[in-house]
Amino acid sequence: MSLSVNDIKALVSACHKTPYEVLGLNADQNTGYLRITCYFPHLNDIDAVEIMALSPNKKSAQLNNNEQIKSLGSLVKVHHSGLYSLKLRRKRLFGYKLKLTAANASWLIDDPYQFSATLGELDIYLLQQGNHQKPYEKLGAHLQIKNLDGQKTQGVSFAVWAPNASHVSVLGDFNHWDERSHAMQNIALGDVASGYWNIFIPQALVGQQYKYAIKDKNGNTLPFKADPYGNQAQYRPDTASIISAKDNYLWQDQDWLAKREKRNSRNAAISIYEVHLGSWRRDKNNEFLNYRQIADQLIPYTLSMGFTHIQLMPVSEFPFDGSWGYQPVGLFAPTARFGNEADFQYFVDACHQANLGLLIDWVPGHFPSDDHGLATFDGTHLFEHEDPRQGFHPDWNTLIYNYERVEVANFLRASALHWLDKYHVDGIRVDAVASMLYLDYSRKENEWLPNIHGGRENLAAVDFLKRFNEELYQQYPGTFSVAEESTSWPGVSRPTHDGGLGFGYKWNMGWMNDSLQYMQRESVHRCHHHNELSFSLVYAFDENFILPLSHDEVVHGKGSILQKMPGDAWQQFANIRAYYSFMWAHPGKKLLFMGCEFAQGKEWDHDHQLDWHQLDIHWHSGVQRLIKALNKVYCNTPALYEKDCQSEGFSWLDHQNSEHSIYSFIRFGNNGQENAVVVVCNFTSQTHQNVKLGVPKSGEYVELLNSDAEIYGGSNTLNLGVLPSVELAWQGQQHYIDITVPPLATAMFILKDARLPLEDKQ
Repeated sequence: MSLSVNDIKALVSACHKTPYEVLGLNADQNTGYLRITCYFPHLNDIDAVEIMALSPNKKSAQLNNNEQIKSLGSLVKVHHSGLYSLKLRRKRLFGYKLKLTAANASWLIDDPYQFSATLGELDIYLLQQGNHQKPYEKLGAHLQIKNLDGQKTQGVSFAVWAPNASHVSVLGDFNHWDERSHAMQNIALGDVASGYWNIFIPQALVGQQYKYAIKDKNGNTLPFKADPYGNQAQYRPDTASIISAKDNYLWQDQDWLAKREKRNSRNAAISIYEVHLGSWRRDKNNEFLNYRQIADQLIPYTLSMGFTHIQLMPVSEFPFDGSWGYQPVGLFAPTARFGNEADFQYFVDACHQANLGLLIDWVPGHFPSDDHGLATFDGTHLFEHEDPRQGFHPDWNTLIYNYERVEVANFLRASALHWLDKYHVDGIRVDAVASMLYLDYSRKENEWLPNIHGGRENLAAVDFLKRFNEELYQQYPGTFSVAEESTSWPGVSRPTHDGGLGFGYKWNMGWMNDSLQYMQRESVHRCHHHNELSFSLVYAFDENFILPLSHDEVVHGKGSILQKMPGDAWQQFANIRAYYSFMWAHPGKKLLFMGCEFAQGKEWDHDHQLDWHQLDIHWHSGVQRLIKALNKVYCNTPALYEKDCQSEGFSWLDHQNSEHSIYSFIRFGNNGQENAVVVVCNFTSQTHQNVKLGVPKSGEYVELLNSDAEIYGGSNTLNLGVLPSVELAWQGQQHYIDITVPPLATAMFILKDARLPLEDKQ
C-alpha cells in the first residue's frame, strides 16, 4: 500500500490502528508493487537504511559473506522522527534484513514487521472461550526462533489481551522506552479483531525490561502497564516486567513427585509451617535473604522441627511490603525481593529433595489499583467489575475480579496452575474465599447487587472455584487445594460432582476462633465457657479440616499467641503448651505460623526477622522442644492422623467436666483400638491425682506425651512407667487406667506395644 500523510501522522503519534499494513514489506493495493517502511524513533543517529534481500536456502551463518545478501536500495526518510520508506520494483514477498549506517559503522538487523503472528487461531479461539489450559505459554513475553527463507532468527514474542484498546505497543530497554517503535498487531480472526495483540521483536534480549503502552478506544494514553503474564518483574519500587530466559532448570525432585500423592492424602500426617519469607530471617543489615539462602536455612530448620510441609505467604509479585503479598500484581512472577525464577525453583526443589511438601498462598479474590497493574487495563474495566458494588472491595480498597468474564477466569485459573506446572508446588491455599462467595461480603444494604435469583451468592465465583479445583486435581494429581473460608458455606471440601466446591481442605476458622477465645480466659472462668473448646467436635467431620494458627492471629494489635494466654509467666507458657498439645491431638491437619513454635513474645512484625534470641530463654526453648515432640509423636502415631476427616477417628470420653475444665477423648486410626491414643486436657492450674481414665482396650499403657514435662518448661507432673488397665467400665469404655492429671497440661496415652519409635518420618 502507499504511505499516506494520515499513515505518517498515525505512526509518529503511536495511534495507527493497523500498523502491520504499513510497516514492513507490503504490496500496493493499486499496482501490486512492494513498499518497505520502517520506523526507528529510538535511533536518532542513523544516517542511512538499506533493504538487503536474502538469498533463499542460505543458512544464517553465511550472512557475513556479502555475496549472500543484496542491497535493493536505500530507504527515504519521510519523517524527521525516523520514519523511512521505499517503493520496490518487486511484487513477490521475500526475506530481507535492514542495514543501518551511523557514524561510519554499519550493522544488520531483522525487521519485526516481516514476521507473522506467533499467536495461532486455535490459541485465540481457546483464549476467547476461556478454555486455554496453558495461556501463560502463549501470552506474555517468550523467547522464540522464527524461520524465514531458511534463516533462523531468535527474538521475543510479546502478546497481550487488550480488546478495547485502539493501539498497543511494547516499549522497553530494546527501544529506549519509545512507545512509537514497536506497535503491535491486533490479530484478526477472519475480518474481526480478536483483541489479542502480538509482535515478535528480534532485538529484544533476556534480562531487558519492558511494559505495554496502551491507548484506550478514544486514543487516550494510559499509564504504562506491566505484563499480566510476565514471568519476572523488577524489584520494588520499580514496576517493569523483565524478559526471562527459557526454563531450563534441571529438577531433582522426581522421587518426591512419585510419592507425593501418598504424602498429601487425607489419611497422611500433614503438619504445616507457615512462613513469611521476608521476615523469617534477615541478614545482619536487616535485608532480605534470597530464595537460595532461605532454602539452605529454612529447610533444615523445618525438618528439625518435624513439620511435613512449608506454606509460603504469597510469593507472586506485589508492590507493597505491608500487604504481605495479599495484593499481588504479577500473578505469574515470583517476587524479585528474593531472587528470580530459577532461584525459586531451587527453593522448591530443595524442599522436595528434603521430603518437604510446599504450599503457596494464592489471591484470586481481589487486586490492587496500582497504575501499572490490571486496573482499567485497556481503558475499560477489563479484569474488574465496572460497578463498584461488585468491583470494589471496601475492606482492602482493592478491586474485585469479574469472574463472569471467561478470559479473566481463565487467566486466574492459569495463574494458580502454573505454579504447579513450572514450579512443582504441591498445593494452593486460596485466600479470602468467603469474600469471593458472597456478593454482600462486608457490605451494607444497598451496597451490593443480588444475583439473577435475588440471592447473595456470587454464582460466577462459585463456578470459578469449582472449575479451578477440578482442573487442579485432574491435571496435577498428588497436589491439593486449601480454602480459607470463614463461613458455614456447605461442602467447601466436598467434590464438585457431589455438589461441593471441590477443595481438598478447609481451614477450621471456627475451631481457631472458639479455642483462642477460650484460652484467653482466666482459668478460673473457663468452667463457665466449657462449650467453647468442645463445640468444634460438633462439626469436625463436616469438612476436611486444617487447624490453623496463622499469621492473621498475631498481627494488627492482636498480640502474639503467648500474649493471649492469661496469668503469670509460668501460667502463660503452661497454657500455650497445653493448647498446642490439644491442637495436635484434635482431629484435623495442623498449621502453625512461624515464631509460634517458640512462643515469640511480641506479635509478628513483617519488617524484621523473628526474635530468635528468645530461644536463649528456657521458657521459649521449652515450647520449641514441645513442638518438635508433638510433630514426632503425630507423624509416628497413625491414630492421630489416619482418620482426621472421619468421625470414626474420634470419641469423647468426657466433655462435660466443666467444673474442673478437663476434657478427655480417644483418637483412633485404621487399626481401631489396637493403636488408639487416649487424651486428657486440663485447663486449670490444679493437679488431679488418682483419676480414672477410660481406655478402649485392656493392656499396659504408657504416657506418650505430657506437655507439663520439665524438658518443655513444665512442673514435671508425669505418669511414669507402665499404667495397667483395670477391667471396669468407665466413661463408656470397658477398662480404665489410673492417672495423675497435670496442671495446665495435655497428656496422651497409648498401649505400650502400640507405641512406635519416635523417628523422623521425612
